[in-house]
Amino acid sequence: MKRQIPDIIDQVIKIGIGFDVHPLKEGIPLFLGGVEIPYEKGLEGHSDGDVLLHAIADALLGALSLPDIGQLFPPSEEKIKGIRSTEILKKAGEMVRERGYEITGIDTVIVAQEPRISPHKERMKRRIGEVLGISPEIVGIKGKTAEGMGEVGRGEAIQAYAVCVLRRKDD
Repeated sequence: MKRQIPDIIDQVIKIGIGFDVHPLKEGIPLFLGGVEIPYEKGLEGHSDGDVLLHAIADALLGALSLPDIGQLFPPSEEKIKGIRSTEILKKAGEMVRERGYEITGIDTVIVAQEPRISPHKERMKRRIGEVLGISPEIVGIKGKTAEGMGEVGRGEAIQAYAVCVLRRKDD
């Protein structure tokens, strides 16, 4: 028997994927995972450029077939220029809860030639947990390099990938 569209929309488990990349620029602070990381370059963008939080927010929104952060927080809106990405992630988390879902897992990869990610992972996990109101234990963060290849490998940009799992809350 063919499934009806409302049955598909109201699935108990939903999975979303997100991706973001921003160029590095000297003289601005580097924010990753909602924390400032000491480094001579930061991520350039309309917001603070936090590619990790952007990828997570898009994964959360995508799991529910909602517009991405580029549509919710368009770069053309001058009033949100410089917005902290924690606010973007917080809004995505609110939209998940408003639709009756809870976050049960987030897994991420940050691709950066520099700086090293591992010394900052625990702070990032705690901050993401605070912003989303979830346990940092369900947030995975891995740091990888691009082995010297492409714009990331040359130290010109940082990329992030995220996958999330949502579960419908019991009524």
